[in-house]
Amino acid sequence: MDKRKYPAELEEKAISLAKFIYKKDPAATSWQEVYDLYPGFKAVMDHHEAHRLYQAGELYEARKLSELSRKETGIEIHPGAQLGEDIFIDHGMGVVIGETAIVGDRVKIYHGVTLGGTGSEKGLKRHPSIHPDAEIGANATLLGNITVGHHAKVGAGAVVLHDVPPYATAVGVPARIILHDKNWNRIGEYQI
Repeated sequence: MDKRKYPAELEEKAISLAKFIYKKDPAATSWQEVYDLYPGFKAVMDHHEAHRLYQAGELYEARKLSELSRKETGIEIHPGAQLGEDIFIDHGMGVVIGETAIVGDRVKIYHGVTLGGTGSEKGLKRHPSIHPDAEIGANATLLGNITVGHHAKVGAGAVVLHDVPPYATAVGVPARIILHDKNWNRIGEYQI
């Protein structure tokens, strides 16, 4: 039985993403389970098509697809957002990713995360940039044109309004930064 859900040009990407998520999620029993059932997987794959439409100037169609995906998955990704490869949205319900957000490769995002803006100016970068291999904990709120460095972590429920350096952890409301070396040994802390 052929269960293909995506256009031929996206099918290879879909299978690769499903296999990546399967390797990262201890609850997954197979990559096929991810492919068929995971809302985060579906939202990311729908976004690839919506983003293609957005870049082609088909703004209404792009937004329509993103809204249909939001209704089905509970995950809202603006079609203008830029997502890298192997994005893992775990559980996913309530995730919001704004129009000018940039999410790097292999980023893990938990449920309830907001990558939001602080202004209403059109044409300006107003949402966060998340560098590769970062992890954003459940219900974290990241607002504005800020950067989360590679391999950084944002703790659950944190409110982040300033940059987070690579290999650092941001926790609290407002977030404070805990610095680590590349082996995750704690090397300092500061309030932002």
